[in-house]
Amino acid sequence: MVAVTSLDVARLAQVSQSAVSRTYTPGASVSEVTRAKVEDAARKLGYRPNAIARSLITRRSHMIAVVMSYLDNHFYPVVLEKISQRLQRDGYHVLLFIADTRDVDTVLSDILQYQVDGLVLASISLSSALALRCSEAGIPVVLFNRTARESQNCSSVTSDNYEGGRLIARHLVETGHERIAFIAGTEDTSTNLDRERGFLDCLAEHGRRCFARAVGNYDFEQAKTAARHLFAGSSLNRPDALFVANDHMAIAVMDTLRIELGLRIPLDLSVVGFDNVRQAAWGSYQLTSVEQDADAMIEATTQLLLNQIDGEVKSSSVVLPARLVVRGSTLRRNSLKGKR
Repeated sequence: MVAVTSLDVARLAQVSQSAVSRTYTPGASVSEVTRAKVEDAARKLGYRPNAIARSLITRRSHMIAVVMSYLDNHFYPVVLEKISQRLQRDGYHVLLFIADTRDVDTVLSDILQYQVDGLVLASISLSSALALRCSEAGIPVVLFNRTARESQNCSSVTSDNYEGGRLIARHLVETGHERIAFIAGTEDTSTNLDRERGFLDCLAEHGRRCFARAVGNYDFEQAKTAARHLFAGSSLNRPDALFVANDHMAIAVMDTLRIELGLRIPLDLSVVGFDNVRQAAWGSYQLTSVEQDADAMIEATTQLLLNQIDGEVKSSSVVLPARLVVRGSTLRRNSLKGKR
């Protein structure tokens, strides 16, 4: 069977071959009349445009590589779904790569074989070697929910993690908490560093220190272990409030405190997370959390990436506002008189 070509479609539709090409090129200019003729002829002939062949001509694959280290955190599956839909509207498709934080440079070799037009790194950091290889290959990079070092030629999109940490500390101080503890994420990540720094700075401004600290490494099981550690002592030496560096860990912590230790949230202690994932609003959690606006972050990421692919802008950093969403996992301590 002889393959149908774009020239065959052009002859039947009585248009030029370039008109057929424009019809199947995202963003290309073609009249509705011409598009209808081409699509009708293509249906009759059983023609399917060859994206690989087109990429050889245009030197654009219209593929974006998205690299994530894990999908356990409820925030990132939502991000992946939305960024895929957003890029598809502009004629791009996502190739997903899962990489351990120690294995990113190895995965890059696989990514470059696909001739991707751009790279989004979410929940993962960028090494200097990786940044240099992408720059040499002319592939723009946007870090999602991470910040770049000054030496790295790439863009970044984050929420204001520092301000988010401050909002949490202020909320817990103003609601009368005295023994405010913190469960950190992965300690060397920009998200954790900024959140913790804002949290500690605001506590210091109110004459407070962090009562206790443990590390959960943004991991569900490690967060449970951190909670057990913080609440192993007598009730007088336990926190009365807990800031957990993301909602994924906060949900694990709440389950551990309630089910294993029999503690009542918020009567015995208040818990605050970060991300405001969909599960935070569930009735069994009602988790107070700092919102990361996934839609705004994705729009900023997409615009930066596509503009850089078109050569319109150089790398830049976007920081979006943070907002505290107060729910039932926190309570004013002075409202507890007579309720214990």
